[in-house]
Amino acid sequence: MPEYNIEHICFLTEGQKDELAEAITRIHSTTFGTPKMFVNVKITDTSEGNLYVGGKRRRTNRIFAYVRPGPSRTQKDYESVSNQIVAEWDKIVPLPQVQRSLPKPDQSLNLIMFFGCLVAGYEAGFMIPQAGEDQEWFKDNLAAFQAKADAGDENFKEMIEECKERGFKLV
Repeated sequence: MPEYNIEHICFLTEGQKDELAEAITRIHSTTFGTPKMFVNVKITDTSEGNLYVGGKRRRTNRIFAYVRPGPSRTQKDYESVSNQIVAEWDKIVPLPQVQRSLPKPDQSLNLIMFFGCLVAGYEAGFMIPQAGEDQEWFKDNLAAFQAKADAGDENFKEMIEECKERGFKLV
């Protein structure tokens, strides 16, 4: 459902990328009630790219989030998600320092921007619900999710367990 695109100029290990993806997934999922299986994170090294801010070439780390807008999601919710992501970035990214012949790129996260542009979509075989309607959508599709899990789809097995643990109403 949502997609978070991380663009980084500083070196990130595979472990750091994994940790960032896990942290963003957890933060979005717990804040907005979206099953983790539907939180997408893309990480792209843009250290060689051409980014201009204010008409000048800039090098920066940033995150763009494409989300479902709706009245159940407030400005404070997005600010909270931003603050949590910045805190996770600051814990994960400064480790380890890698020596390069170029000047050390800035490791700080400079920008998080949310785009409330997902009005409809299809993912993993299902139409995505409106923002704030995830639990009802889960309940309405539980039989189909369970069929996929019973057929051996690990993603759906994990999603069903996660939703049970988080107290989604199943009936």
